[in-house]
Amino acid sequence: MSTFFSVFCRKILFYLELENYVQYNDYGDSMKELKEIKGLGPKTMSNLMKMGIDNSEKLLMFYPFRYNILKRSNIEELKQDDKIIIDGFIETVPTVYHINRKLNKMNFRFRTSNRLLQVVIFNRSFLKNKLFVGIAITVIGKYDIKHNTIVASDIQFEILSDVPKIEPVYHSYYGITTKQIQSYLKEIMSESFEVIDYIPKEIIEKYHFIEKETSLKNIHFPSNIQVLKLSLLRAKYEELFLFMLKMNYLKNEKKKSKGIKRNILFTEVEQFIQTLPFKLTEDQMSTVKEIYIDLNSEKQMNRLVQGDVGSGKTIVSFCAMYMNYLSGYQSALMAPTEILAKQHYNKLLDIFKDENIEVSLLTGKTKVKEKKEIYENLKNGKIKIVVGTHALISEAVEYYNLGLVITDEQHRFGVNQRGNLKNKGFSPDILYMSATPIPRTYALTIYGDMDTSSIRTMPNGRLPVITIIKTNNEIRDVLESMYQELRKGHQVYVIAPLIEESEKIDLENVKILEEKMNKAFGKLYKIGGLHGKMSAIEKEIVMDSFQKNEIQILISTTVVEVGVDVANATMMVIFDSERFGLSALHQLRGRVGRSKLQSYCILISDKEKERLSILTKTSDGFKISEEDFRLRGSGDLFGVRQSGDMQFGIADMKKDFSILIKAKEDSEAYLSSNSFDNNILLKHYIDGTHTLS
Repeated sequence: MSTFFSVFCRKILFYLELENYVQYNDYGDSMKELKEIKGLGPKTMSNLMKMGIDNSEKLLMFYPFRYNILKRSNIEELKQDDKIIIDGFIETVPTVYHINRKLNKMNFRFRTSNRLLQVVIFNRSFLKNKLFVGIAITVIGKYDIKHNTIVASDIQFEILSDVPKIEPVYHSYYGITTKQIQSYLKEIMSESFEVIDYIPKEIIEKYHFIEKETSLKNIHFPSNIQVLKLSLLRAKYEELFLFMLKMNYLKNEKKKSKGIKRNILFTEVEQFIQTLPFKLTEDQMSTVKEIYIDLNSEKQMNRLVQGDVGSGKTIVSFCAMYMNYLSGYQSALMAPTEILAKQHYNKLLDIFKDENIEVSLLTGKTKVKEKKEIYENLKNGKIKIVVGTHALISEAVEYYNLGLVITDEQHRFGVNQRGNLKNKGFSPDILYMSATPIPRTYALTIYGDMDTSSIRTMPNGRLPVITIIKTNNEIRDVLESMYQELRKGHQVYVIAPLIEESEKIDLENVKILEEKMNKAFGKLYKIGGLHGKMSAIEKEIVMDSFQKNEIQILISTTVVEVGVDVANATMMVIFDSERFGLSALHQLRGRVGRSKLQSYCILISDKEKERLSILTKTSDGFKISEEDFRLRGSGDLFGVRQSGDMQFGIADMKKDFSILIKAKEDSEAYLSSNSFDNNILLKHYIDGTHTLS
């Protein structure tokens, strides 16, 4: 029997077994469907779909991101501007003052026990018709002792009980409020319901976990803090157990994977390295040797190369492609943006200009005629190296003998995207690159299925970026520093954390900064703007102009973080820098210092100076990531919360690290047991045809 046919038969048996399992474990009919929920109209349904919630089970898994504990404050113990939660009765008719078209203020007098207080609340004038003299309310806000006033953030129409009330708070997407989410959940839970429980019975018994249905009820409608803790523990464990089960399963499968057996002479690799216009660092050379050993073995390579921006990961990947070329196979390099793909392509043409290696660029913008030619030459093997975006994994692309797959900024691609490219070849070797150094213990857990190489040393001739912290009051100094660099013919990045105005958070945004920079420099220098809401073509036009020095000051959001290499840019100015994780700031800082010119990074902030000062003391991304992990959690290692493959509904990599370690140990033990072989549900989950949420 052929290998293909035996695999095909195993898959057929698996799905027959699965169908039998689902038939006797049908959870779908035991829960109310979304369309049956009262008050949930087509518009709200559409918005829930945008949030990825298309059934009741997914709504149950839409967890609160925090809880408000409503416990009566002891007013005698409060200090100026402390948070206050107090109940009492309205003493006077509320008065509303309209400050401007968008802002109004309402105040009234309020009696609590033996005190008479003034309450002020902004933009809640619609509550006036409900606030009658003598009615009982609870006021939540900030206590101003000097003026005997509560500046309220919320008013609730009830008296507090002696038992603390626990209020879940949900992220508000597309205008769907916490109140709405709670009302829909209440209706789902008003009847008996069942959900799929992924935790194996023996583990449930080991940790005495409560039932999943009970856990969900208490997460969304907690009765007391103790039960809530037990419920959260169970939900977090399930997420982390499934994650680690999949990671460890993949690790075990990869150990079995046979790769391409090559016979490359390292002397040929060394000859190529000697032709490079620069000398490789010790870490780069060490990583090249590790890749060489992987490619020459029968084992399929699955290696992560991590290192700071500018540490020279790209040239290491080019060496890997050269080795792969020597063995007669094709290489594919997938980048997250067209800008970065084009950048890699141009560098490859330069590095391989004296070699007879056909290199092509394939992106969404490649013209139809050129695409067809590339498709044909990939299929017949004429193209040896192809660089591109997700266009590399389109159905139309066929490879002659894809032997090496490289993904740059690998965490920005989903598992499926990386897998689709890998599946274009017969067991190709895999190399991942990441400019986001992460703590070793974290890497062992998250990337436990990969071998890891770290490039810590920077190429010779690179000067460390000088990092300075300035307050908003010192903006004149910042502008003067910018002017000094611009006078030298250099270019400057200015980073804003928001694209649009926000009523809640007063932050500088791209539009405002463009206006301010135009006032300061508009007559002397060209200023451009770049943000996430621009089309890919608009972004490329701006970046191309910046790279050609047609734009001297680039105002941008964090979209500039990846894929920009402008050697002439020597200054990075980041407004509201306290809003970013240290690793995100370090990534942004890495956009300058790309040449032998001295470069600078100015962090503008009135807050968190102690935390930000870490960046003034070190340029080591690994040390910075350790500190970021300690201070802020795992999601911020990538500059965004829970990015890419590590997106969890309720678990947090840092806060729940001890649970993660337990889940890792339990998943390893469970995979090696007979129980896993008989657990069709978990096999189904790992197969990827069903997800937790």
